[in-house]
Amino acid sequence: MPAPRNTLKAALRAGTPQYGIWLNTGSAVLAELAGQAGFDWCLIDGEHGPNSVTELVPQLQALQSTDTQAIYRIAVPEPWLIKQVLDMGCQTVMAPTVDTPEQAQALADMMRYPPLGKRGLGAAVARATGYGTQTDYLDNADDEVCLIVQIESREAVGNIEVIAAIDGVDGLFIGPADLAADMGYTRDPAHPDVQVVIHDALKRIAATGKSAGFLTFDPSTAQTFTDLGVTLMGVGGDVAIFGAALRAAKAGIA
Repeated sequence: MPAPRNTLKAALRAGTPQYGIWLNTGSAVLAELAGQAGFDWCLIDGEHGPNSVTELVPQLQALQSTDTQAIYRIAVPEPWLIKQVLDMGCQTVMAPTVDTPEQAQALADMMRYPPLGKRGLGAAVARATGYGTQTDYLDNADDEVCLIVQIESREAVGNIEVIAAIDGVDGLFIGPADLAADMGYTRDPAHPDVQVVIHDALKRIAATGKSAGFLTFDPSTAQTFTDLGVTLMGVGGDVAIFGAALRAAKAGIA
């Protein structure tokens, strides 16, 4: 069998909004619940959650029984981290704090095999190939991987168009909290000055033809951002949702 079709990548290329949530708990059970809830994607967070590559695998297995696509956010924008994620069978990677086209190019290179890129040829022992049983995986693997880079600084905002122009970058995702902090509003990402920059940045990303991404923990505002051209729309996270449900349950018996 060749590499499976990345339906998330296909939908983003078609401009179809895709809605998902962050997974920070490291729980395969919650990943499975999120998939069964019908989200288009779940992001397994290796930057701010206890999700090493080892913890990634059971969550991928849990999501595999659903139609929900997995994204894995690497801890830092280091190209070498990508090869493990892809070999484990996660086809979509998000990289945080990508400020320059040079950084984006190095990450894109690691997503694809030579001659298009620099991905190491370890497919024969990788989960992505059924541990070597899918001998034609290499035939289309490059076509089905998806790279999302995060724009989280003023420098990155200034470089949106040149980053988006990198072949192999499929989407640019605004990180509102870190961008706000870089602008001097660490405790106030909702500040009007920050919001002006975010709204302009999302419109500029959409204008490049690449997917624009954003995360809000208030699902009622999601439509505002899809109207700006966002197609990779995060609408919450497992910690916030589960925590709120627990507190509501406790309040009901207090």
